[in-house]
Amino acid sequence: MVPLCPIFQQDPYTMSKGSQLEGYCMDLLSELAKKLSFKYNVHLVKDGSYGRQDESGAWNGMIGEVVRGEADLAIAPLTLTAAREKAVGMTKPFMQTGISILLRKDISEEAGFFDFLTPFSVDTWVGILAAYLGTAVCFCVVARLSPCEWSQPQTEKNSFTLSHSLWYTAGALTLQGTGPHPKALSGRIICCTWWLFGLVLLACYFSNLSTSQGSDSNSLMVKGFEDLANQQEIEYGTLSGSSTLHTDFLFLSVRVFFSSLIYEHMERTKSFVSSMDEGVRRAKEGNFAFIGESVSLDLAVARHCELIRVHEVIGMRGYSIAGTLGSPVLKNLSVAILQLSEAGELSYLRSKWWASSCMADPAKASSLQPHSLKGMFLVLALGLGLGVLLAVLELTAKSRNGAGEQRKSCCTVLSEELSQRFRGTTTNEKRSEETDKEKA
Repeated sequence: MVPLCPIFQQDPYTMSKGSQLEGYCMDLLSELAKKLSFKYNVHLVKDGSYGRQDESGAWNGMIGEVVRGEADLAIAPLTLTAAREKAVGMTKPFMQTGISILLRKDISEEAGFFDFLTPFSVDTWVGILAAYLGTAVCFCVVARLSPCEWSQPQTEKNSFTLSHSLWYTAGALTLQGTGPHPKALSGRIICCTWWLFGLVLLACYFSNLSTSQGSDSNSLMVKGFEDLANQQEIEYGTLSGSSTLHTDFLFLSVRVFFSSLIYEHMERTKSFVSSMDEGVRRAKEGNFAFIGESVSLDLAVARHCELIRVHEVIGMRGYSIAGTLGSPVLKNLSVAILQLSEAGELSYLRSKWWASSCMADPAKASSLQPHSLKGMFLVLALGLGLGVLLAVLELTAKSRNGAGEQRKSCCTVLSEELSQRFRGTTTNEKRSEETDKEKA
């Protein structure tokens, strides 16, 4: 026996391509036929409806054809409901759906006072502060160690004090070029390394700042139904009662799950739409949130890059295949559906037919983490270490030359130099001031 399967044309479940039919449901039917080794015939449902029960209890659409024996299986996004379960047999769901919200990406909340800090994470800011303080200290140390920078510590005043080093490092980071600049090679190495670090840091900061201004759903003003009910700026609505696309499911979910405030608002403002296409169009125009089935909203997001669906989904239900009540085929179909799900085939079909036409934004990123700049932190650390080492070598070379002239050991002369440049700094500065007063 070859099963007769009525189908309902709806993108992306079943679509015409010339004389052939394609779509999610056609691929699913093909996979089930391979697993269970059966052939099938498909035809368009006569009245173009999924199936609804009238006042007399009769069913129309795909469900009606199965009930009357005109078809064996109905393969479409049929919602598993108690009423349909009484009339026909239903398999295990092959897809889960629920109710969610569709709106434009640029409907975002107001900027906070400290949003300018969002390009970098907290750990990155701490690392930058540590790098700034470490560089300033290295400037101060190198300026005291290097004889090319401070040749006569007994009489000269050191211009690179700690306060000036902090000011110079901050000025270099903001590209202001505060002076005086280091004269010694060791100080210039540290200076160049810090300039390079600052350039890369500023480039990363401004790049992330421009792309972190609300392009993700995390910055949406409406993140769920509670936010939707507690605001007045955005209008919202769902499919009207005259729609034939899952109206019973949508309104059942609206009445049960949505707060009375949301439902009463839609009734009062008459913010219903007659079709899915109209709801998507109004959402694209802005200042309107469309409430609908999550799988349909996901398809709209894949086709329209300016739209986004909120993460919250309520009223989860499944799409199932309908068959004759009590048919043993349904058990086999349910097992096959579970096997396809476990093998990842259902996920593959979902990604195939819900593939997005939008180009991914490579610059879209969250706050920059320290490991993203670990290369520049490493270069800075090497530059600081090289500068300090070179300053020590410069002082050692001077001490060796002085040791020969004074007929002392190099270590003794080096110790005296270090004592004059660090321990005796305050005394030397006082002496310099007294000399200046005597000359005056």
